Amino acid sequence: MIHHERSLTIDAAPDTVWAVLSRYMHIDEFAPQITSVDALTDGEIGVGSKRRNNFANNTSLVEEVTHWQPGKGYTVKLSEMAAMPLKEASSEIRISPIGGQSKVTWTFDYRVKYGPLGWLMGQSMMKMMMGKIIDKNLQGLSDKALAG
Repeated sequence: MIHHERSLTIDAAPDTVWAVLSRYMHIDEFAPQITSVDALTDGEIGVGSKRRNNFANNTSLVEEVTHWQPGKGYTVKLSEMAAMPLKEASSEIRISPIGGQSKVTWTFDYRVKYGPLGWLMGQSMMKMMMGKIIDKNLQGLSDKALAG
């Protein structure tokens, strides 16, 4: 698996950041690449909750919560990613308190199709592309948390 990680310190308390992140079915409110979300499960959000993230280029992927820790973050497993050259992927968002601020760390772990060539593509193009997307998501999260 290729591991990619980005962090951003947000000038907001962890509870404020969690208030945005815990609205799991509403990631489109701060992630600029996601145009809409379809809730694929009903009920309380937690392990097993699923959403379909729809993108502007008419592609989508499904995320299922595999770990949910209120106030601290969650982990998702990605599936139905036909538009991406990935065999498997997961992502984690963690909130760590730093004084009155929050350090948010967003990771993306993935295995690329196509053997050694795919691995090289994953280490270069995919890492660069995912870094930009995660940075924009973190900035969107910060903006949303600070806006209340």
